[in-house]
Amino acid sequence: MEKQMKRVMIVDAFNQFLRGYIVDPSKNPNGNPIGGMRTFINIMNKITREISPDMIVVVWDGKGGSKKRRSMNKNYKAGRKPLRVNWNSDEMTPQDTDNNKLWQQLRVVEYLNQTPIVQFMEPEVEADDVISYVKNTPMFSEWQKVIVSADKDFIQLLDEKTLLFRPIQKEVLNTNMVIEKFGIHPKNFALARAMAGDPSDNLPGVPRVGLGTVAKRFSFLKEDTDYFVADVIHECEKEENKLKLYNNVLESENLIEDNYNIMQLSSPCLSPQSKNRIDETFEEFNPHYNQTEMRKLMLQDGVLTVNMQDLEQKFNDIITSFS
Repeated sequence: MEKQMKRVMIVDAFNQFLRGYIVDPSKNPNGNPIGGMRTFINIMNKITREISPDMIVVVWDGKGGSKKRRSMNKNYKAGRKPLRVNWNSDEMTPQDTDNNKLWQQLRVVEYLNQTPIVQFMEPEVEADDVISYVKNTPMFSEWQKVIVSADKDFIQLLDEKTLLFRPIQKEVLNTNMVIEKFGIHPKNFALARAMAGDPSDNLPGVPRVGLGTVAKRFSFLKEDTDYFVADVIHECEKEENKLKLYNNVLESENLIEDNYNIMQLSSPCLSPQSKNRIDETFEEFNPHYNQTEMRKLMLQDGVLTVNMQDLEQKFNDIITSFS
């Protein structure tokens, strides 16, 4: 990845952790699954090599992270099917599986606490909101921001200094690529998705409206201008627009408004206390790497066959640059 300015890599941690947890069947000598931890470290090593950041920020969903958005819409993320893994978990109850997943996640947090990686896990806050706030923090105003996630929610955050790296899809998106691929400017992507809905979050959209339809019938959304629900409604009210699609949109105005309020990240759902904690973390950043303790923790868990060469080199670089 070509580099012309300082670069911060902001990782949607649970998104990457879940990839490993689902597919990696690794177990330690005690028979406990450790694939989430093992693959997460390997993923971090790989993306660090590919992105070559000057600083690494890892963001986790906080406990009860969906609470605020669920207060706006009780159906938000409701009815999700139980997680299915691609390895033999027959000997584990669903509760065992959940407990193991949580244990692995918290152990990864402990590992990274020994490194110069900045971590956030704000209570009752989703990672999306923290990532949006970090992306706009003054410390990184002249840095390039690379958000690492497969989640399309982050497309709305792209600008001339912000990219989205989607490892599963093996693509890097910038503003122009988004316009070319979807026909929608990142500034208006949350609005477009509010119309199309998001089944993964149990948010229905306007009947028979997908992102392709939005791009075709509301072509002004590809412009480098912030548009809002009222602009879409005004377009539908024009006399020449007689397609049933426009009537469907008009009848769904409240739905679109509600979806937009949930999906938008321009005003992240963060309390003043959370914002202060994030600000203070960067202001007081004093990088360190306790390699002995990290290796000790990994040895205790049986996480042995991981590649950390690029990560460890980057840890040293970060410590040197901030010393």
